[in-house]
Amino acid sequence: MERRDPMAPSIELSFVIPVYNGSRTISDVVGRIHDLYRDLRYEIVLVNDGSRDDSERVCRDLVEAHPRTVTLVNLARNFGEHSAVLAGLNHSSGAFVAVLDDDGQNPPAEIRRLFDALKARNLDVVYGRYRVKHHSRLRNLGSWFNDRVANFMLDKPRDLYLSSFKVMNRFVVDEITRYQGSFPYIDGLILRTTRNLGQIEVDHHEAPGASTYTFRKLIGLWLNMFLNFSITPLRLAALLGAITSSVSLALMVAVVLDKLYVNPEVPVGIPTVLVTVVFFSGVQLLILGTIGEYLGRVFLDVTRSPQFVVRYVLDKRAGGG
Repeated sequence: MERRDPMAPSIELSFVIPVYNGSRTISDVVGRIHDLYRDLRYEIVLVNDGSRDDSERVCRDLVEAHPRTVTLVNLARNFGEHSAVLAGLNHSSGAFVAVLDDDGQNPPAEIRRLFDALKARNLDVVYGRYRVKHHSRLRNLGSWFNDRVANFMLDKPRDLYLSSFKVMNRFVVDEITRYQGSFPYIDGLILRTTRNLGQIEVDHHEAPGASTYTFRKLIGLWLNMFLNFSITPLRLAALLGAITSSVSLALMVAVVLDKLYVNPEVPVGIPTVLVTVVFFSGVQLLILGTIGEYLGRVFLDVTRSPQFVVRYVLDKRAGGG
């Protein structure tokens, strides 16, 4: 992966912002960062994740307007938020890295509090826990479900809220960017690296437009967490197979005993047989589907399906563009 010039001036704080159809909001977010963090050596890494609006042009204009602080990483197509964040992390050089959204829902002013808490408490990552969430009902439901699954699958501390609004130190960023799998999940990579985590309450603003999170994206995020960072689903599939086999054996014994000693005149009905066959066939397909999903992901990893593809990097400090 491309890295910053090691001879460049040291950066205290990098802001990584994945941009997807954020042409109306990203300029304000970048402007707020410039107003609030003049006392720090910082950089802003914008990752245009295959936007369908004018985000690429707006981001290029921001690089031209702020050549000493803003970099654009333009991806070849839409790869999803977590892949875009990973691309930004690979092109960041700060001792600490903040991740925030492009729509202004994560107030840049709150980064200061996350940053100060991380340094004061000597933590690896500090998450922002929203006092009041202004997400859509669908996204709130997806966040709640992912949180419950993460408790079980990733051994996440139950009181920790995994949000996209966070600050990490360079140790964690370097470990995350070592990941070569095709389906990155940033919070899963963090939990795989460290448990030295914290959170503080932060404000959350309403987005000016409709959320770009769809049901399909939420399902994809859930599958990445469910299948990429744990073999628990395979163990559950094996357990389900053992339970259904035991139930099937018990039912067969019960049917034989009933026919021989209790109700010998009652015929064994075809509907009962069909329902039983359909039920256990469904269980088998569920187990095979789980195994198949794992094998498919292994295949994509082996064939080096990319996490992201960078079309170009516009970095005036590095002489790019």
